[in-house]
Amino acid sequence: MAINVVMDYSFNLYNSLAADGVCLSLKKNVPQTGVAPVVLCIGSDLSVGDSLGPVTGTKLKEKLAGLSCFVYGTLAKPITAHEVKYMNDFLKFTHPGSPVIAVDAAVGVAGDIGLIKIAKRAIKPGSGANKKLNKVGDVSVMGIVAERSVFNYSLFSATRLNIVYKMSEIIAEGIATFLQAACRCGQVS
Repeated sequence: MAINVVMDYSFNLYNSLAADGVCLSLKKNVPQTGVAPVVLCIGSDLSVGDSLGPVTGTKLKEKLAGLSCFVYGTLAKPITAHEVKYMNDFLKFTHPGSPVIAVDAAVGVAGDIGLIKIAKRAIKPGSGANKKLNKVGDVSVMGIVAERSVFNYSLFSATRLNIVYKMSEIIAEGIATFLQAACRCGQVS
């Protein structure tokens, strides 16, 4: 009897191989549909702690220049709580069959700050700020930027920009490497 185990992957932002780890975990988790994945970077540029998604999206667009990949959520056009509630329908209509890689900031225990977590499941944006939004994505990439508490939103604003910036660079590098390799191997059209 075979047991199908779903693995979550975690990489510390100070690990020099973290970007490679992000890439490899995406290879294991993103469904191979023959259609290029779409990247959905969630967050706002109004709070440092919530800016991981838009910063990552901006860096990812720069790294993927020339490739026909779709990245939603940048500093210029963020996907905030207001837009995210429409994204499932939009993505299904605009990119049918495309797996969705969702990137967002998250809160966790103090020892997890600085971890990048990848899982083969949807992400529930806004839960760190007690918002009730629909799950999005097929694979989630979360950066733990602050400690979970009853005052999560105030901790988001006290998050260090250096942590968000380093994590966004690692995530963007890992996703870009994954998408570039998939396009070269003909796994996606």
